[in-house]
Amino acid sequence: MTQHGTGAAVPPSWQIDAAGFTLVESMVALVVLSIGVVGTIGMFEWAERGLQRGALTTTALALAESRLEAKRSLPWEQLLVDDLDQDGTLESSMRDDGLRDDVTNSDGIFTGSLTQPNIRLVWTVELNRGNQPAAASLATIEARAIFRTMGGQEKEVRLRTIRANPHYVGLPALL
Repeated sequence: MTQHGTGAAVPPSWQIDAAGFTLVESMVALVVLSIGVVGTIGMFEWAERGLQRGALTTTALALAESRLEAKRSLPWEQLLVDDLDQDGTLESSMRDDGLRDDVTNSDGIFTGSLTQPNIRLVWTVELNRGNQPAAASLATIEARAIFRTMGGQEKEVRLRTIRANPHYVGLPALL
């Protein structure tokens, strides 16, 4: 320290006692805080996408299971018709015409479909013999539920079961 004529000590310039924060310190603190907030918002968005995908997947699975159970509970003779609104009246007949969701005409795979909010449900019945349930001994029933996530990805839930014809007695014996 240096002394001046009055006898008071003057501190050196690098030891100036400043109260509060400087502008640079405030700006650095603001940047660090902004990075933390942006990271937190990103984490919440990621979590929301995961929850939405999980909810859609659960709904799609429930719809596919419901459609499989509806097909399993019908009498064998009514395997190719559907009660879509579950009021006891059969409204639609499955197709094997190569149109819409049915990929190939006359391939023995009958197709039906229904669009729910955000989910498209497609189900198929494939008979192991012929194009009529009475001639078949087994039917493979598949239900697919297709949906889009918030990120725009298309996802699918697919279930399959086999059902036996309770009236089938086998092929006639060859003599």
